[in-house]
Amino acid sequence: MKKIIFILFIISSFGLNAQIKNYDWKNMSREKRMKVINNLPPDERKALLTELRNKMVLDMLDVAPKDKAEFTEVYNEYLENQKKIIKQFDSGFDPEKLSEEEAKEKLQQSFDTGQKLVDNRRKYAEKMQTVIPCQKVLKLFLSESMMRDKMNERKPHNGNSKGSKPRQNP
Repeated sequence: MKKIIFILFIISSFGLNAQIKNYDWKNMSREKRMKVINNLPPDERKALLTELRNKMVLDMLDVAPKDKAEFTEVYNEYLENQKKIIKQFDSGFDPEKLSEEEAKEKLQQSFDTGQKLVDNRRKYAEKMQTVIPCQKVLKLFLSESMMRDKMNERKPHNGNSKGSKPRQNP
């Protein structure tokens, strides 16, 4: 079933590949990239950003052509599971308004969520190693943390971007 969905995704993204090829993303200014991306319908924007992310990761890791489809499938599955785990932790609360008992419970939930994230990462590191060498898996995880750090640098200092609620990391 997963393979069928993946194949359908690849087939449906052929139109997006044409869009990607129409732009020189590397030499385009950040403002121009943002304008192009923001003018896309939400479904196309998500698919395009996923495609660009996957292409960037495949290039960075120099994944062999014969392994690209399998690695991309495992990598996207890993990211989806990470998102599901993160969504389990409700970060929309003000710690100052919690009772001591509620705060202890939230703290424990954050530890549990963090452990689930680590466990998921370990599970998918093993799966990825069946496709790419361990050195490349390590490079992927190191680059993830560097990208996360860069994204955090770009966020406003109050941690609140465009009216969204502040997010506490588990």
